[in-house]
Amino acid sequence: MKTEFATLANGCFWCSEAIFTRLKGVKSVLPGYTGGLVEDPSYDEVCTGTTGHAEAAQVEFDPTVISFEKLLDVFWHTHDPTTLNRQGADVGTQYRSAIFYHNEKQREIAEKSKMELEKSGIYKDPIVTEIAPFKKFYIAEDYHKKYYEQHQNAPYCRFVIEPKIDKLVNQYVREIKSEFS
Repeated sequence: MKTEFATLANGCFWCSEAIFTRLKGVKSVLPGYTGGLVEDPSYDEVCTGTTGHAEAAQVEFDPTVISFEKLLDVFWHTHDPTTLNRQGADVGTQYRSAIFYHNEKQREIAEKSKMELEKSGIYKDPIVTEIAPFKKFYIAEDYHKKYYEQHQNAPYCRFVIEPKIDKLVNQYVREIKSEFS
């Protein structure tokens, strides 16, 4: 089995990791930093907003089970791609919406996906998601890994992450029902 990688920034990487790990065909999800200029940044450095890095998830997936297109569908529907440098109460360039493509095929798929979403009218405001080439990914500190699973009762997990997971589950329940109606 040959896996591929998707690098996606859709706000807090705790949310991203919790969402993408639940998808069939996803082999691993690592929280980390990408898109900036500072080598091997720390969380504290990224939080200053001066490194240029975004909090992101590095998703390793089996394309025979889940496509890059399906990952993007989940990406689009589990955050607000119309808010610049913000997701909910998380504010700063490190929380921007971005797709860091690994090859030309991913770039084409991302551009097409963004264009189709714009045309759909789902969002009244323009989509501000950045689509940029992947350069380097820096894995976050260990205490960020599997954050939701280890802190499910924490207020941030209950009030920010759980609604995103619920939205994901509800979206796919609707899809399955429509397939069998």
